Amino acid sequence: MPDVDGFDEFYRGSRQRLLGFVYVLTGNLAEAQDAVQEAYIRAWQRWSTVRGYDDPEAWLRVVASRIAVSRWRSLRSRARAYLRHGAEDSVPGPNTDTVEVVAALRRLPEEQRVAIALYYLVGMPVAEVARETEAPVGTVKARLSRGRTALAGLLAVVDLEEEAADA
Repeated sequence: MPDVDGFDEFYRGSRQRLLGFVYVLTGNLAEAQDAVQEAYIRAWQRWSTVRGYDDPEAWLRVVASRIAVSRWRSLRSRARAYLRHGAEDSVPGPNTDTVEVVAALRRLPEEQRVAIALYYLVGMPVAEVARETEAPVGTVKARLSRGRTALAGLLAVVDLEEEAADA
């Protein structure tokens, strides 16, 4: 098991310097924070070896800078691929029916919404929905029935509102 106290002290004493160093390399605080976090994870995993180095912080700087450079190269490769192949086809937005159904589902009680989602969207049988929600099978059936009825009423109201707007 790694020496927790020694690592904590090392972390507290070096984190700001390391973050500043990697930030200067990347020019992006979020990228620097990610690289530094990954470097400390690797140091923690190898702490029994790393703490014996003459300068553990130097090892950490090398690891963090390699992580940052690797991420930069990955981003550069993706950018080149984008230039070669072009942008991905855009995904069309949801149609109005989908938006209306989602809005209606949000108005249902959570238990009914979960039962409907598991049964109709995930495709679980009633018994599995019951097991997942820790409810009796009869309760799940009632939630599905009440949820369908409520959805039908909510969607009928939307249809009436649309007809009134079109008139």
